[in-house]
Amino acid sequence: MKGMDHSLVRYVFLDRDGVLNRKMPEGAYVSDWAQFQWLAGADEAIARMNRAGLTVILVTNQRGIALGLYTHAQLEHIHANIQRHLARHGARLDAVYYCPHNHGECHCRKPDIGLFEQAFKQFPQANAQNSVVIGDSLSDIRAGRRLGMKTVFIQGEADRQKAGSAAAAELADAVAGSLLQAVEIHLGLVA
Repeated sequence: MKGMDHSLVRYVFLDRDGVLNRKMPEGAYVSDWAQFQWLAGADEAIARMNRAGLTVILVTNQRGIALGLYTHAQLEHIHANIQRHLARHGARLDAVYYCPHNHGECHCRKPDIGLFEQAFKQFPQANAQNSVVIGDSLSDIRAGRRLGMKTVFIQGEADRQKAGSAAAAELADAVAGSLLQAVEIHLGLVA
Protein backbone atom coordinates (compact mmCIF):
# COMPACT_ATOMS: atom_id res chain seq x y z
CA MET A 1 0.00 0.00 0.00
CA LYS A 2 1.32 3.44 -0.87
CA GLY A 3 3.44 4.80 1.94
CA MET A 4 2.52 2.17 4.53
CA ASP A 5 4.15 -0.93 5.86
CA HIS A 6 1.26 -3.41 6.05
CA SER A 7 3.03 -5.16 8.95
CA LEU A 8 2.09 -2.14 11.11
CA VAL A 9 -1.66 -2.69 10.57
CA ARG A 10 -3.42 -4.00 13.70
CA TYR A 11 -6.99 -2.74 13.10
CA VAL A 12 -9.09 -3.19 9.98
CA PHE A 13 -12.30 -1.22 9.58
CA LEU A 14 -14.64 -2.85 7.05
CA ASP A 15 -17.75 -1.59 5.34
CA ARG A 16 -20.45 -4.26 4.95
CA ASP A 17 -22.53 -4.08 1.76
CA GLY A 18 -20.27 -4.48 -1.27
CA VAL A 19 -17.36 -5.71 0.88
CA LEU A 20 -18.76 -8.71 2.79
CA ASN A 21 -21.96 -9.25 0.85
CA ARG A 22 -23.35 -8.48 -2.57
CA LYS A 23 -24.65 -4.93 -2.61
CA MET A 24 -28.32 -4.55 -3.43
CA PRO A 25 -29.24 -2.39 -6.45
CA GLU A 26 -29.06 1.34 -5.67
CA GLY A 27 -32.03 2.36 -3.50
CA ALA A 28 -32.60 -1.19 -2.19
CA TYR A 29 -31.39 -2.48 1.18
CA VAL A 30 -30.58 -5.83 2.76
CA SER A 31 -33.46 -5.94 5.22
CA ASP A 32 -33.54 -9.69 5.91
CA TRP A 33 -30.92 -12.42 6.34
CA ALA A 34 -32.35 -14.24 3.29
CA GLN A 35 -31.18 -11.29 1.14
CA PHE A 36 -27.61 -11.42 2.45
CA GLN A 37 -25.34 -13.02 -0.17
CA TRP A 38 -21.72 -13.50 0.89
CA LEU A 39 -19.16 -12.35 -1.64
CA ALA A 40 -16.66 -15.03 -2.64
CA GLY A 41 -13.76 -15.24 -0.22
CA ALA A 42 -15.02 -12.61 2.24
CA ASP A 43 -15.30 -15.07 5.14
CA GLU A 44 -11.84 -16.48 4.35
CA ALA A 45 -10.41 -12.95 4.26
CA ILE A 46 -11.77 -12.25 7.75
CA ALA A 47 -10.44 -15.59 9.01
CA ARG A 48 -6.97 -14.71 7.68
CA MET A 49 -7.06 -11.34 9.42
CA ASN A 50 -8.18 -13.02 12.66
CA ARG A 51 -5.39 -15.62 12.44
CA ALA A 52 -2.87 -12.81 11.89
CA GLY A 53 -4.03 -11.19 15.15
CA LEU A 54 -5.75 -8.21 13.51
CA THR A 55 -8.81 -6.65 15.10
CA VAL A 56 -11.63 -6.59 12.52
CA ILE A 57 -14.30 -3.93 13.02
CA LEU A 58 -17.45 -3.49 10.94
CA VAL A 59 -18.56 0.13 10.35
CA THR A 60 -21.69 0.36 8.22
CA ASN A 61 -24.25 2.99 7.24
CA GLN A 62 -27.74 1.48 7.61
CA ARG A 63 -30.03 4.22 6.35
CA GLY A 64 -32.79 1.65 5.76
CA ILE A 65 -33.68 1.96 9.45
CA ALA A 66 -34.30 5.72 9.08
CA LEU A 67 -36.41 4.98 6.01
CA GLY A 68 -38.54 2.48 7.96
CA LEU A 69 -37.51 -0.47 5.76
CA TYR A 70 -36.22 -2.55 8.70
CA THR A 71 -35.73 -2.21 12.44
CA HIS A 72 -32.72 -2.21 14.74
CA ALA A 73 -33.77 -5.73 15.82
CA GLN A 74 -33.87 -6.96 12.21
CA LEU A 75 -30.42 -5.48 11.56
CA GLU A 76 -29.03 -7.04 14.74
CA HIS A 77 -30.48 -10.39 13.60
CA ILE A 78 -28.59 -10.04 10.30
CA HIS A 79 -25.37 -9.20 12.15
CA ALA A 80 -25.84 -12.14 14.54
CA ASN A 81 -26.20 -14.42 11.50
CA ILE A 82 -23.03 -12.92 10.01
CA GLN A 83 -21.18 -13.79 13.22
CA ARG A 84 -22.63 -17.35 13.24
CA HIS A 85 -21.56 -17.86 9.62
CA LEU A 86 -18.09 -16.52 10.35
CA ALA A 87 -17.73 -18.73 13.44
CA ARG A 88 -18.37 -21.79 11.24
CA HIS A 89 -15.42 -20.61 9.13
CA GLY A 90 -13.08 -19.93 12.04
CA ALA A 91 -13.60 -16.19 11.85
CA ARG A 92 -15.27 -13.31 13.69
CA LEU A 93 -15.90 -9.59 13.65
CA ASP A 94 -14.47 -8.10 16.84
CA ALA A 95 -17.06 -5.30 16.89
CA VAL A 96 -19.95 -3.98 14.82
CA TYR A 97 -20.96 -0.31 14.64
CA TYR A 98 -23.77 1.00 12.47
CA CYS A 99 -25.40 4.31 11.68
CA PRO A 100 -29.22 4.09 11.48
CA HIS A 101 -29.70 7.72 10.45
CA ASN A 102 -30.61 9.50 7.26
CA HIS A 103 -28.34 12.01 5.51
CA GLY A 104 -27.54 15.07 7.63
CA GLU A 105 -29.10 13.75 10.85
CA CYS A 106 -25.97 12.74 12.75
CA HIS A 107 -22.22 12.70 13.14
CA CYS A 108 -21.89 8.92 12.70
CA ARG A 109 -22.96 8.45 9.07
CA LYS A 110 -19.89 7.98 6.87
CA PRO A 111 -18.13 10.05 5.57
CA ASP A 112 -18.48 11.51 9.08
CA ILE A 113 -16.33 9.74 11.64
CA GLY A 114 -18.68 9.03 14.56
CA LEU A 115 -18.66 5.24 14.03
CA PHE A 116 -14.87 5.27 14.17
CA GLU A 117 -14.91 7.41 17.31
CA GLN A 118 -17.17 4.81 18.96
CA ALA A 119 -14.65 2.14 17.99
CA PHE A 120 -11.71 4.16 19.32
CA LYS A 121 -13.41 4.25 22.74
CA GLN A 122 -13.67 0.45 22.78
CA PHE A 123 -10.23 -0.05 21.17
CA PRO A 124 -8.09 2.82 22.51
CA GLN A 125 -4.91 1.40 20.96
CA ALA A 126 -6.31 1.91 17.45
CA ASN A 127 -4.98 4.96 15.62
CA ALA A 128 -4.38 6.28 12.12
CA GLN A 129 -0.95 4.65 11.88
CA ASN A 130 -2.06 1.10 12.77
CA SER A 131 -5.47 1.06 11.07
CA VAL A 132 -6.84 0.70 7.56
CA VAL A 133 -10.32 1.26 6.13
CA ILE A 134 -11.61 -1.11 3.44
CA GLY A 135 -14.80 -0.04 1.69
CA ASP A 136 -16.60 0.15 -1.62
CA SER A 137 -17.84 3.74 -1.63
CA LEU A 138 -16.53 7.27 -1.64
CA SER A 139 -17.99 7.81 1.85
CA ASP A 140 -15.86 4.92 3.22
CA ILE A 141 -12.68 6.28 1.66
CA ARG A 142 -13.41 9.87 2.72
CA ALA A 143 -14.03 8.77 6.33
CA GLY A 144 -10.70 6.95 6.41
CA ARG A 145 -8.86 9.88 4.86
CA ARG A 146 -10.43 12.33 7.35
CA LEU A 147 -8.95 10.21 10.13
CA GLY A 148 -5.55 9.97 8.42
CA MET A 149 -5.91 6.21 7.90
CA LYS A 150 -4.78 4.25 4.88
CA THR A 151 -7.68 3.17 2.66
CA VAL A 152 -8.44 0.35 0.24
CA PHE A 153 -11.28 0.74 -2.26
CA ILE A 154 -13.12 -2.44 -3.29
CA GLN A 155 -14.29 -2.01 -6.89
CA GLY A 156 -17.04 -4.63 -6.81
CA GLU A 157 -19.64 -5.16 -9.49
CA ALA A 158 -19.84 -2.27 -11.95
CA ASP A 159 -23.66 -2.30 -12.07
CA ARG A 160 -23.90 -2.07 -8.26
CA GLN A 161 -21.36 0.70 -7.64
CA LYS A 162 -22.51 3.92 -6.07
CA ALA A 163 -21.94 7.27 -7.73
CA GLY A 164 -18.44 8.48 -6.95
CA SER A 165 -16.69 5.13 -7.33
CA ALA A 166 -14.15 6.54 -9.78
CA ALA A 167 -13.32 9.34 -7.32
CA ALA A 168 -13.08 6.77 -4.50
CA ALA A 169 -10.62 4.65 -6.50
CA GLU A 170 -8.52 7.75 -7.19
CA LEU A 171 -8.58 8.95 -3.57
CA ALA A 172 -7.86 5.54 -1.99
CA ASP A 173 -4.33 4.41 -1.19
CA ALA A 174 -5.03 1.10 -2.94
CA VAL A 175 -7.71 -0.61 -5.04
CA ALA A 176 -8.75 -4.26 -4.98
CA GLY A 177 -11.40 -6.36 -6.69
CA SER A 178 -12.54 -8.05 -3.47
CA LEU A 179 -11.91 -8.20 0.26
CA LEU A 180 -9.87 -11.37 -0.19
CA GLN A 181 -7.69 -9.67 -2.81
CA ALA A 182 -7.23 -6.66 -0.50
CA VAL A 183 -6.17 -8.95 2.34
CA GLU A 184 -3.75 -10.91 0.16
CA ILE A 185 -2.18 -8.07 -1.77
CA HIS A 186 -2.41 -5.04 0.48
CA LEU A 187 -2.19 -6.69 3.91
CA GLY A 188 0.13 -9.50 2.78
CA LEU A 189 -2.02 -12.27 4.30
CA VAL A 190 -1.79 -15.16 1.85
CA ALA A 191 -3.13 -18.61 2.78
